[in-house]
Amino acid sequence: MDNNNIDFKDLWKKQTVSQPNIEDLKARLKQFKKAGLRSLWITNVLLFATSAFIGFVWYYYQPQFISTKIGIVLAILAMVMYVAFYNGLLHIYKEIDTTQSNHEYLQKLVLIKRKQQFMQSTVLSWYFVLLFLGIGLYMYEYVSRMTVFYASVTYGVTLLWIGFNWFYLRPKQIKKQQTKINELIAKFEDVNAQLK
Repeated sequence: MDNNNIDFKDLWKKQTVSQPNIEDLKARLKQFKKAGLRSLWITNVLLFATSAFIGFVWYYYQPQFISTKIGIVLAILAMVMYVAFYNGLLHIYKEIDTTQSNHEYLQKLVLIKRKQQFMQSTVLSWYFVLLFLGIGLYMYEYVSRMTVFYASVTYGVTLLWIGFNWFYLRPKQIKKQQTKINELIAKFEDVNAQLK
């Protein structure tokens, strides 16, 4: 038995390599784009409606304390800031179409990933800080009329809700977004590598 006569080049040529299905990949990209645009529009509508409601509360109830008014402004400012940065993704999503090359798709996905990372770190942090300060200042006028026990419970529940969003929901959403985009980027990198 002579093991030295194995032709590795021949074996390498005979192996089956699964070629990525470009149409399937484009369909996944189209679905990613559609989900991204839908999320963007829902966020815009919800934050606009919330800001309008907060403005209505200010107009209708006419708060007396300056802290309440500052709180309302900070909460609305947080939402406007978040939407303004988030809408920066809109033109990138709209630029993705079926006539682009795989390399262009990959560039757009990497750009979306970078913008998402900036949103998930810097913008979301500022959003939570401003929103927390806004809610805290807004509630002060009404909490000041409560007993210490009920005031503590009110602020405690609010702090727990914000903490739950920050420490549980936010990381879960970030991981979900990163997983989706990383999978698409990896598949397009594989296709580009095979086409070279």
